Amino acid sequence: MPLEIGHEAPDFTLPDTHGNPTPLKGEGATATLVVFTCNHCPYALAWHERVNQVAREYESRGVRTLQISSNDAERYPRDSLEAMRERVDAGDFSTPYLYDESQEVARAYDARSTPHVFVFDADRRLTYQGAPDADYRNESLDAHWLRDALDATLSGERLPLTQTEPVGCSIKWRA
Repeated sequence: MPLEIGHEAPDFTLPDTHGNPTPLKGEGATATLVVFTCNHCPYALAWHERVNQVAREYESRGVRTLQISSNDAERYPRDSLEAMRERVDAGDFSTPYLYDESQEVARAYDARSTPHVFVFDADRRLTYQGAPDADYRNESLDAHWLRDALDATLSGERLPLTQTEPVGCSIKWRA
């Protein structure tokens, strides 16, 4: 069943790239950003730095950001836990990068692509889902849909745009 605007975030605890259990819930988070991403998708790679920049900028405003890889690592070795760890250790992530080996979290969120972003308010109610901005090739867009969603969520304002079509590579489901 698709996660709809106003629905509560499905709870989870996933390991980060060093095996540390990381829960969805963070103490004092004013909003939570969940991003389904991966290591091999050109769309996810193109949006990667924009998403990381948003995470860095909004952290001081209490936004908790979690990035998750749910792809089948047997068929896509570049998305393995070891490959994820290499990117984290190289400093490529400004947030926890979590491994959804069972793919249960991706299914609970109805994640469809990499990247697929979900913004939740302080009560963990969905306020926005979709793409970071209108064009992965245009860095000047600066994840404006995501920024607008976070700004409105943090201020308690109604979002003019609550959902966009996520654009990217499909989640690589196990057979």
